Amino acid sequence: MDFKTEFKPLTVDPDKIYDYSFAIIAEEMGKHNFSEDEWKVVRRIIHASADFELGRSVILTPGAIEAGIQSILAGRHVIADVQMIESGSGKKRFQKHGGDLHCYIADEDVSIEAKKQNTTRAIISMQKAAKLHEGGIYAIGNAPTALLELIRLIKEGLAKPDLIIGMPVGFVSAAESKEELTKLEGIPYITNVGRKGGSTVTVAALNAISLLADEQAKK
Repeated sequence: MDFKTEFKPLTVDPDKIYDYSFAIIAEEMGKHNFSEDEWKVVRRIIHASADFELGRSVILTPGAIEAGIQSILAGRHVIADVQMIESGSGKKRFQKHGGDLHCYIADEDVSIEAKKQNTTRAIISMQKAAKLHEGGIYAIGNAPTALLELIRLIKEGLAKPDLIIGMPVGFVSAAESKEELTKLEGIPYITNVGRKGGSTVTVAALNAISLLADEQAKK
């Protein structure tokens, strides 16, 4: 394929683009302390963001990856704070194991209740999810208030996720919400330090775990 440009891409083969990208990431990342499976998650986060600083700041509790894998294989559901995560995730990988991905932020009842309480839809959507689902993976990439509400629900015994992927982005409460997550005991989590994050990197982590679940299911 000729793009009629001076620059010529190394390849237009999708699989080879991934291979080249991961090779570049491994070379530029250098030495790290992530385990093999943790690195598969972190490198996808870096691949999605082109941000090594973000990648180096990722925090994973011991056993977090395995907790996510087992949750998917057990047919537990995935709860997203925003629809961008729902759109970007490989839902079929959850569905074939009996689970699915849900996002309640755009539901009419959530909107009505949020207006009634003068609070965010993200908060009400977490409350709704906790009532509807036992366990599961909570993937939060946009709304710090969703992460803070989930932490509150856990502390009050109203929610017990199998895994939290909490990587909201922003200037208001994003870094602080993730810091609060690191203080949480008894729940596996994946997060990062600081303001960076977002739905894209949350999806990257979620997809990496679902791919690992598929690999484990085939063994």
